[in-house]
Amino acid sequence: MAAVLHVVATPIGNLGDLSERARATLAAVDLVVAEDTRRTGKLLASLGIDARMRSMFEGNERRRTDEVLAELRDGAAVALVSDGGTPLVSDPGYRLVRACIDEGIDVRVVPGPSAAIAALVVSGLPADRFVFEGFLPRNAGDRRARLAAIADERRTVVLYESPRRVAALLDELAAIDPDRSVAVCRELTKLHEEVRRGSVADVRAAIGDASVRGEVVVVLDGRSVDTPPDVDAAIAEARDLVAGGARKREAAHRVAEHTGVPANAIYRALVPDVAQ
Repeated sequence: MAAVLHVVATPIGNLGDLSERARATLAAVDLVVAEDTRRTGKLLASLGIDARMRSMFEGNERRRTDEVLAELRDGAAVALVSDGGTPLVSDPGYRLVRACIDEGIDVRVVPGPSAAIAALVVSGLPADRFVFEGFLPRNAGDRRARLAAIADERRTVVLYESPRRVAALLDELAAIDPDRSVAVCRELTKLHEEVRRGSVADVRAAIGDASVRGEVVVVLDGRSVDTPPDVDAAIAEARDLVAGGARKREAAHRVAEHTGVPANAIYRALVPDVAQ
């Protein structure tokens, strides 16, 4: 195989979802770059593949990118995989893909499983237009700003969340709109796959405070066109942007773009804050 970076999707639970093309690619490359070599090693062993591996995770992505690029420049064929699903989607790898493109190294994708897409299509919510948010920020101010944007998003929203924080996320979403439709998808393609559908309030009550196990994807219905935009939430989001260094006029326009609240109305609300 010539020098190529193959971005390979792997199963999110059910090994039967691995494509024949993915299997053949993993067996043929010179190097497999994996988020967790132990987890990927088990996958490769189950396929009878003995491959040279190298880890790439958040803490070493910059250094590993330089190392893998050196091998690609020498003509190696490399496969990039995550712990499960499609690499780069809330997983490491973007830096490597971008570097390869910048250097003219061929990048190809071997498509396959994706937890975000799997949850979207089983959620029962509109899938013709959607936005993927991944994991929400942990910082309180940034998180409030993203939730405010989600409150006024008209497209279906796909979120990742830790099982330990699902109840807290549903509480935050209920504060926005308890009647908004939601699907909480757990352990997709695995033995204990479960999808809870209903209003945010009903799903929150059904889940209760018990610990949720397994990987979770939350799919939230978009705001109805008939629902008026939340002016207070838009102003609060703009204030967070200003606190983060944005100019008040810029913050007003950025928030107005996705909330439908007039930029002038947001700006007028910001002026007293800035004047102080």
